[in-house]
Amino acid sequence: MTTHALRQEHAAPMPPLWLVIGFISGAISVLLFHQGAAALLHALELTPRAPYSMNPTAPLGVPQLLSITFWGGVWGTVLAAVLARLRGAALVFAATLLGAILPTLVAWFVVAPLKGQPMAAGFVPAAMLIGPIVNGAWGLGTGLGLSAGSYGLRRRNRACPVSEHASPSLRAAGRPPG
Repeated sequence: MTTHALRQEHAAPMPPLWLVIGFISGAISVLLFHQGAAALLHALELTPRAPYSMNPTAPLGVPQLLSITFWGGVWGTVLAAVLARLRGAALVFAATLLGAILPTLVAWFVVAPLKGQPMAAGFVPAAMLIGPIVNGAWGLGTGLGLSAGSYGLRRRNRACPVSEHASPSLRAAGRPPG
């Protein structure tokens, strides 16, 4: 009879490259998915806000498109950290769901009051649907980017394995978490 020692597995440190992939995926997703959904809603006359707006934002005067692209990257980093252990369809689904919910809640209950706007789009149901739709589209795009990035990191690690004798931080560098 053989016995096996119980081994506690520790989560590998999250490689910085994974978070960079999250930022890039989130930023690109704003330009393609978020603003694409906004363009569709605008074309259907469901929202008066035109996509790809270069109007300055308060208080710094940064063009709106650049501002939301930056914040999409920040949120993409958050999704990369939160969803690091998921892969494939589960990653894309979770990113879409969290993308529809988390940024929308922050926009409704933090950002809008700071800008002197009514919370939750004034609780007008038709106006309240816009946020989850465009942010869900953003989450879908970010999830697809993260999924592709995860695949690329795994392929890279198979092509160039790190010695088991290397330090734990070196072994974790460049590996997708999980």
